Amino acid sequence: MDNTDVEQVTLALLDAANDKDSEVQDQVRKSMLTLGKQQPDRVLAMCQDYLLKNPKLVVSHRVVILQTIKLIVGCRIEEISAPRIKSIISLASDEMTRSKEVIPDWQQAASNILVAVGNKHINDIMEEILSKFQPGVLPHFFVVQTLTNLSDSNVYGMVPFLNAILGTMLPMLGMARQDNMKWVFSSALCHFSDSILEYLANLDKAPDPTVRKDTFSGEIYAAFDILFNNWLQSREHKLRLTVGEAVGSMCHLMASDKLEEQIPRIIPAIVSLYKKNTEHYVISKSLCHVLEASVNMGSRVLETQVDNLLLALHQQVSALVDYSDPPTVKNHNEALRCFSLLANSFPDRTVMYVLQKLENSNERSRMGSLAVLRHLINSSSFTMESKKLLILASIRQPMADHSNKVKRCVVQVISAMAHHGYLELEGGELLVRFIVQNCALHDTYQSHHRPTTDPEEVTNEALRTMCDSTLHLLTTTVGRLADVLWPKLLYYLTPSQYSNATTPLCKSLIVLGNKKKSNQEPSFKIDFTQEVNLPSPQTLMIRLLVNAAFPFNSRGHGPPSLSLLQILSINIHPNTETVWEKEIPLLLSLLDESTAESLDKKQWYEKMLELLSNTLVSIGDDKWVCQFAAEATRYLSTYNNALEEKSFLYRCIGVTLQQCFNKEVVKKQLQEVLLVARHNDAIEREGVAIGVGLCASSHLEGTLAKLDEYGKSDAFKKSPSIFNLLKERNEVEVEKVKSTLILCYGHVALNAPSEKILNRIDQDILRCISKHFNTKALYKDTLAALQELLRSMLARDPSPDGFQSIFKHIESWLGSVHDHERERAITATSNLLAYYLQNLNVKSMVSFHNLGALLGRLSPRCSDPQLAVRAAAVNCIYTLLGIQLRYEGFSLDYKDEAVESLPSLKEALENPDHSVLYKTCSDLTKVMSKRLPQQQLTTLVFMLFEGLVDSQTNCCRASSVILNTLLKNRGAGLQDLVPEMLEVLHVRLQSITEEQVRVAVGQTVLILASQHLQTVINVLVNQPLPYDSWTSEMWMALGADPFVASQIIEMVMEKLVIMAPYVDKKESMMRGGMTKVATNQPLAMTCGLKELLLNGQSQEPAVSLFPQLFSCLTIRLGASVGVMPPKDKTHKHSGSLHVAGVAAEALRILLARAQLDEVMKRLDEDNAWDALKEQNTHITGVTLLARALAKHAGPRLPAIAECLCPSLNNIYESQRITVTAFFSELLNHHVVTELMLIDVLMNNMMERISDPCCTVRMLAVRGLGNIAVGSPEKVNKYAKELLAAMSSGMEEKDDPGKLITLEAMSGLSKVLLHLDKKNVHLLVVYIFMKIKPFLESDNDDIRCASILLMGNLSKFGSGEQVFKDQIHNVLVSLLLHLVDPNAHVVKACKYAMRVCAPVVGSEQITTMFQNHLHEDKSLHYGEFINDLTKYLIQDFPGMLNFYHISVIQFFKSNWPEVRAAAAMFIGFLLGNIQQEHLSHLNMGTISKGLVMLLQDPDPVVRMKAAEAMGHFH
Repeated sequence: MDNTDVEQVTLALLDAANDKDSEVQDQVRKSMLTLGKQQPDRVLAMCQDYLLKNPKLVVSHRVVILQTIKLIVGCRIEEISAPRIKSIISLASDEMTRSKEVIPDWQQAASNILVAVGNKHINDIMEEILSKFQPGVLPHFFVVQTLTNLSDSNVYGMVPFLNAILGTMLPMLGMARQDNMKWVFSSALCHFSDSILEYLANLDKAPDPTVRKDTFSGEIYAAFDILFNNWLQSREHKLRLTVGEAVGSMCHLMASDKLEEQIPRIIPAIVSLYKKNTEHYVISKSLCHVLEASVNMGSRVLETQVDNLLLALHQQVSALVDYSDPPTVKNHNEALRCFSLLANSFPDRTVMYVLQKLENSNERSRMGSLAVLRHLINSSSFTMESKKLLILASIRQPMADHSNKVKRCVVQVISAMAHHGYLELEGGELLVRFIVQNCALHDTYQSHHRPTTDPEEVTNEALRTMCDSTLHLLTTTVGRLADVLWPKLLYYLTPSQYSNATTPLCKSLIVLGNKKKSNQEPSFKIDFTQEVNLPSPQTLMIRLLVNAAFPFNSRGHGPPSLSLLQILSINIHPNTETVWEKEIPLLLSLLDESTAESLDKKQWYEKMLELLSNTLVSIGDDKWVCQFAAEATRYLSTYNNALEEKSFLYRCIGVTLQQCFNKEVVKKQLQEVLLVARHNDAIEREGVAIGVGLCASSHLEGTLAKLDEYGKSDAFKKSPSIFNLLKERNEVEVEKVKSTLILCYGHVALNAPSEKILNRIDQDILRCISKHFNTKALYKDTLAALQELLRSMLARDPSPDGFQSIFKHIESWLGSVHDHERERAITATSNLLAYYLQNLNVKSMVSFHNLGALLGRLSPRCSDPQLAVRAAAVNCIYTLLGIQLRYEGFSLDYKDEAVESLPSLKEALENPDHSVLYKTCSDLTKVMSKRLPQQQLTTLVFMLFEGLVDSQTNCCRASSVILNTLLKNRGAGLQDLVPEMLEVLHVRLQSITEEQVRVAVGQTVLILASQHLQTVINVLVNQPLPYDSWTSEMWMALGADPFVASQIIEMVMEKLVIMAPYVDKKESMMRGGMTKVATNQPLAMTCGLKELLLNGQSQEPAVSLFPQLFSCLTIRLGASVGVMPPKDKTHKHSGSLHVAGVAAEALRILLARAQLDEVMKRLDEDNAWDALKEQNTHITGVTLLARALAKHAGPRLPAIAECLCPSLNNIYESQRITVTAFFSELLNHHVVTELMLIDVLMNNMMERISDPCCTVRMLAVRGLGNIAVGSPEKVNKYAKELLAAMSSGMEEKDDPGKLITLEAMSGLSKVLLHLDKKNVHLLVVYIFMKIKPFLESDNDDIRCASILLMGNLSKFGSGEQVFKDQIHNVLVSLLLHLVDPNAHVVKACKYAMRVCAPVVGSEQITTMFQNHLHEDKSLHYGEFINDLTKYLIQDFPGMLNFYHISVIQFFKSNWPEVRAAAAMFIGFLLGNIQQEHLSHLNMGTISKGLVMLLQDPDPVVRMKAAEAMGHFH
């Protein structure tokens, strides 16, 4: 490779070294490093040269080049020639010191080179550096900095020079005037001291083992003098801090006498730095060094500083530690180290100071003291041994602190104490109690509290979790604590304040108990007489049983409570072991499979009570059982704040009393239970009653006697309250005590043995209850007086109007929700009407004008839930019709046959069965209908509409039955009222909740429609859009009658064909453009049709008219896509209607009605309905619809196709698009050939090829291509037409989105798979030439289709040289498009290359393409191209020139991914090519191209170009 090419590339990389993208910079550096590793001297020379020739290069650029030099030097130091090393040292030294000003990035980069070289050539470096570090002359800042860094990176090389350096440096210190120079000298002295200490600590590895500390003591002390006495007082805090740090390190090297002399000055000075600086870590570290040095040399004067040190260090350990900020953590740890040093030297003073500080209630101070205490217990255990009791006494104060943060620190201290034997000492039990107390904490935030923003906050949950873990650790890891914790932890199980700690307590006790039991330790057996503080065995068993009954409460305490009970068995009672070993594991496994939600509580309670009962039976010790009952009763108050648990304990007491044989104890405990019960709460009342009931199953006599006695006690007397300030004792209280007593009797009756209880129910139970409860009496005399009053009022004006004036006061009570009010109202009305009839005197021709209104009000009451109301309502109607007969002129003794049948209906009304009631109402209506004058009919109908929302559901239903019977008989004459009736029904529907009544209202609408169809449809069509749910219900009701539904469907289809689906309107005056707006009537009809089809009864007409209705709705859908709803200013929701959505929904319901379940399933899976509705996806939706029908409803297609065909010539473009899309997809399926539709469809597609609409033309081309999939055997039959259509499609001019071109290529790809060679042979190269321009098309789909088509052409060209040449012509394009931004193009490339592989002419490449280029497998592009270039070099060396020129052309591709791939291709070609083939490549062109790419706007391209350049070696 020509040196000039390498140099050109290196130069370009040097130019690009300051690229604005950091990743490109990194790659440039890597490539230069790659080149530098191959030819270090040459590349380093170019870097030097570049810097020398460009003295005005911006600093950032110089920095990158200097960094590159440092990298090359760092990894190739052994191979760089000595002269080059010298010149690099010289260059770096010059770059570092050229500017007198400090320019950190630049000078640091140069300094880093010197440090890198210094690791190998320390003498050369020191020669250069020391030439710029001359006595009497203040050196450059970075000269000192470099010496500092060298002392860190090459300790063994540098320390031998340090004595001389220190000698030269000392006089310079006095010359330093500027803070930055003082800082760099201080930093140097700090690092020099650290290096010397490291050297001295590892003398066995050092080159000069004779070096001693005192070699440096003099110079170090002299330097210390200047730093400490002059510079430490600087105002610049950064300098002060570094001086302080240096002083700490230097102390170790100072002579002991000098250090001793300075300690009283050093320590206060360093401590004072805390006030002036925020970086406390450095100060604490320095202080630690000073203390360490002082302690190591046995300082006596240090004691005088202890007080000040303790004060300062305590402030540091008390400071906030932010674990996300490492310096604060380090500072804390350094301060603790200082405390350790002081404690080991001054134990009494240090410990007393810390313990005194514990008394300070300040939170931070306490936390600091506790942190120190914990640290000292762990790190200085020997020193602390004698102070254990003192510490135990002192820890009590912070234990009482309310702060969770302090508590957390206390827990940490207790944990440390436990591991060092404190808890066994007197007072250790208080520490255990503290842990348990905090295991019992409740959650910090209840729902009404807001979390704080304190970042250090310790929530109750966090503290509790920590204590749980601590208790577990103490139990499992500190063996000697077993006898401290067992059995003392049992104490904490029973007091309620520790209930939330039950789970961790039980777990610890289980571990301890198991261990002691398995080791057969005597201490496992608990002597409850000796352990006076422990709860009794009975109380323990009670607590653990109640816990187990609520297994998911208190952090899931059920399973551990049961497990502990099992372990404690012989401690509770020796006889429990067998029964518990059998039963408890079964209960535990049931809990293991359950959750709080899935556990059947009632069943679980029963299992717990059964366990208790079996346990008491197995114990068989009446004295023990009686004590258990007494302790359980005493324990009730523990659960005053947990009523569910308390209620369960009452049950336990009941079960226990069943097993008690001592009747006196039973009575006493029942008395206790009834007295302590808090009757105000329903849960507690029920618990008491269940417990008493359970007791009664064994002690019926005693229980009844006790209840009777209690019923007579003071609890039931109203006592005067204190000072008579209140009324007599709250009546409610007494009522609740009564309530408990009643409940008790109820449960006694439930639980007592049936043979004993029967004869006691009447004599004891009911007698006792009746003393406390009276039933309300009815005031018959009052009611009679009311009737008399109403009659006397009517007598004053016995006319229809007079009657009405009285009835209006009664009327509202007829619909009351209270039975007695309705009964009184209807009885009063019945009496009034009877009185009216008896006293009727008809004068002239007066009509009974309120008959309709009265019948409307009273007839629905005939099905009232109350029998008395029903009977009275029939009486009312009988009387009313009698009155009407009189008004019509009939005599008083005239008997109308129909009216006289009414009294007999009363018998039928006695049956409360709904169907009988409504049949009776229907019969009643027929009678009313015969006698009702026409002018009264309207009033009756509208009054019945009101009855639809009666307070009694039965009456609502009756109103609907009466209404529908009436309309069937007489509705034909009400045509003029239909619009008004529908309007009232629409309003009523909004208030009806009863489903049966809603259905009946639908029936009303249907009855009206069967009589006045056109009127009903006109009213409904003109309802505002979108229809509200009530209008929708009315439409839906019309589907219930197949004959009516069929008429409506035909009417709608006829209208939809002839009416314009939309009109074009201007968008606005301001903007141009037209919007399609739906016409109102067709849209309303489509909405109505959709609702009608929702009725299951519409199936018959839907199926018989399916092809016509399917076609009609599909075409309607096509005409609705992209159409806006009409704007109705009076109806605010009109704009929310989705015009196409309505048609799609109607179509979906039609398919369901036609029972095309598989079609529906497929469309739902494919989300076809959403696609059908929207303009940009409509064609996809239609395609999915046609596909589903072709696959699952083939036999229906001929009729559908016949109905759709006429629309292909429709004036509406949108409808032509829909039908063409539908037919186009049908051609994808073989079923059309089987149904002999193929010719019809193909002819239609051929005609559409010349349609004025380009979308229709595109769909026609698609359809023609689809034949290759649906009916491949027909392809050759239509070969000529297909090829002509596809060829013209690829040349289509009026094709804005190139969609027709795309379909033509895709179609041709499919067709080629089935065409005979003879039909295509002559066209292969012609088609290939047509495709080639599309390979680089900006349109992703066209690129994809052209590549696929190329792949499919391969089988027609195999074996022909001309085709092979064509493949090699496009191979580079395909290879580079493997990284195309479009995933489909990538897949197409893989496919095309795989099928063309055999034509390429290289076995290795063919195998590689076929193994690696699978559409669904990922491809490691870099590796693939790397391997491919190797095979190209091997198999086609003569074509390398053609290939690399082709690749370079892609350096100007539109896609950055392709440009980057082209750079990679060239890079790998260069990396793999052998010397003998280099002549095929034009290196000048390559280097120019890569240099150009190095300035590409895309950083990835620049990066790949830089990477490729790394192969120029």
